[in-house]
Amino acid sequence: MILDLATPKELPAPDRGVLSQLDWRDVAVMWNSNDLGALHDWLNERWSRLIRNSLLGTRDPEAEFLQGLAFATLALFFTQNQNQDGALLLIDDAQMALAKYRPRFLGVNVEPILGGLQELRPLLVGLAPDADCPLYPFVYPKFEYTT
Repeated sequence: MILDLATPKELPAPDRGVLSQLDWRDVAVMWNSNDLGALHDWLNERWSRLIRNSLLGTRDPEAEFLQGLAFATLALFFTQNQNQDGALLLIDDAQMALAKYRPRFLGVNVEPILGGLQELRPLLVGLAPDADCPLYPFVYPKFEYTT
């Protein structure tokens, strides 16, 4: 396949409409029912639409916030699925991304999420990479938001 670089192609505009369409009820249902794989996909799809052709890209505050939520979601998923190294790495990434948006951003109460990650992190340090989740039953804070 030969690329036609002489013909200018118009790039689609960033999809800022994704922000007006965020429904935290969907997130709360998936988060609170431990449907973390589906939640990660939901967040990633919206993050991807938000950064598409954006001048700020991943530095866009709303995109960074969605990515931080996705990191937190994967950390919780990984620790329950015997991937403690991945969980530890993503806890650190989530904390760095979400700390900028405390106590609340886009209607989401960030403090409980960060608090849950801060409680979980020391329990993962030193575990074998494929160890079971250090908490049984595994309970983490509910997703809290305002509309």
